[in-house]
Amino acid sequence: MFEMSGSRHVLRRARIPAALTPWRAPGGGGGEWVECDIVIADGRIAALERLPPESGMPETDLAGGMVWPAFADIHTHLDKAFIWDRAPNPDGTFAGAVQAVTADRERHWTEQDVRRRMEFALASAHTHGTRAIRTHLDIAGAHGRRVWPLIRALQAEWAGRVALQAVALVMPEAYDGAQGAEIARAAAGTPGGMLGAVLMGHNTGEAVLDRLFGLARDHGLDLDLHVDENGEAGETALEQVAAASARHRFAGRVVCGHCCSLSVQQAARARDIAARVADAGIGVVSLPQCNLYLQDRAAGATPRWRGITLVHELADAGADVMFASDNVRDPFHAYGDFDMMTVFGAAVRIAHLDHPFGAWPAAVTGTPMRRMGLGDGMIRPGAPADLVLFEARTMNELLSRPDRRAVVRGGRAIAERPPSYRELA
Repeated sequence: MFEMSGSRHVLRRARIPAALTPWRAPGGGGGEWVECDIVIADGRIAALERLPPESGMPETDLAGGMVWPAFADIHTHLDKAFIWDRAPNPDGTFAGAVQAVTADRERHWTEQDVRRRMEFALASAHTHGTRAIRTHLDIAGAHGRRVWPLIRALQAEWAGRVALQAVALVMPEAYDGAQGAEIARAAAGTPGGMLGAVLMGHNTGEAVLDRLFGLARDHGLDLDLHVDENGEAGETALEQVAAASARHRFAGRVVCGHCCSLSVQQAARARDIAARVADAGIGVVSLPQCNLYLQDRAAGATPRWRGITLVHELADAGADVMFASDNVRDPFHAYGDFDMMTVFGAAVRIAHLDHPFGAWPAAVTGTPMRRMGLGDGMIRPGAPADLVLFEARTMNELLSRPDRRAVVRGGRAIAERPPSYRELA
């Protein structure tokens, strides 16, 4: 669809969502996108401008096609990915997912099996246009002892293609005593390693969070937490995490994923929690596809709620809000392909992110890049020419037909295509 050659190149008549670039046409007005020519030199964006008809450089006329920065997928589970065919969820519930994953991990998760599926996931994400991924890792038992060295090996092998970060995923009691220090040391010994936990309103409390925040502080680690992945009204782990972050004056980054139960709180209480989250500087990741799949499921019954958190209210309060793939073709979510444009399209439909789209395109690009400590993810002069070029000219066209795209990394279009599922057979 697109061809690019040489160390210098011009992408003519590119439309960039206004939320994803600081560039504005001289004298131009507002709008959801800006149109300009993108000059690429030596793998970076050299300029954004409107060039005269003859630039003297090789050119590709995008004819108003949209250009996005490469995606960042800040919440995934690469070690679980693509086990659906051998470990389907028996009833589509959260409990069924836990049962199926536990049995599959004990039966099949050798280093070779996990590496093969992780490499397939990284290749899928890369060819769809993702340049950064954070994965949560089950670290119980033998798998936990193998997975940290495996992640470090994959970080080295995929450097320059996908920046890979990893989070220890455990129940909070795993941080008790010597075991907690051991987990923290393993995370600290991994570039981009951090601590995580599965927190609910009923299993959290000050003592749990003080121990977790203390380990993170002592080992210089950020926190990325699974929080309130349920539909229970009442006390939330999210408000407890916000209080702990403020109590500890925590200097690291804190991200909370899911936060589903915020959407079933009374409106005034939900607004108060959102304000506390924003004041504490906590980022929130909504996982719309997985939560739509799992939450409020009962045999023979229609779900009554969408399972996602209050993304508009959190954003209005000033919190960073992001979207991510979460589970892909495993018992927690039967579908997906690590395609962040598909994730964004699902989020638009589920959470009503349109009319207008506003800043929401940054929720799968610049905001997670910044939260991962990888720059601001914007299309600007000096930034890496890591781009996704779409044939679509408008957001409506893009979300209706997102597949016609080319991925540009370091100023060159990559030739790879997503790997075939047959490779996993």
